[in-house]
Amino acid sequence: MFVKMVTIVREINVNNESRNNASILLVEDDDVTAYMLTYLLKREGYDVTCFSDGQQAYDAINEEDPFSLALLDVMIPYRNGIELISQIRSLPSWDNTPVIMISGKSQEQDIIKALDAGANDYVTKPFQPGEVLARIRNSVSARS
Repeated sequence: MFVKMVTIVREINVNNESRNNASILLVEDDDVTAYMLTYLLKREGYDVTCFSDGQQAYDAINEEDPFSLALLDVMIPYRNGIELISQIRSLPSWDNTPVIMISGKSQEQDIIKALDAGANDYVTKPFQPGEVLARIRNSVSARS
């Protein structure tokens, strides 16, 4: 189902010519959340690459040039978001890439664990789309 949805997202015509040239690595295993975030980000002019599991993202992190920002779910199959933060922070070319965690885990210790691992920000689900977009804009502009 996720592959089908990625195809649908690619077909969305948002009439926006990547006005900010920022690229987002989105790692989210929930199809509805991935679709919504991809749509919102593309509408804002971001180039979005979405993976539904941690292994796919891990491979992309090792093989691709750094993205402008990584938006990671904590609880994803194969490699969790905390492991991905460690991988991102271990690569010199990715070290300055902002990482925003997005998760249903809202306990203080979960948030602290992600921030201590190297996340720049943490958003709990359910989230307000405008707030997530503002946090992304902030993180991307701070990197520029």
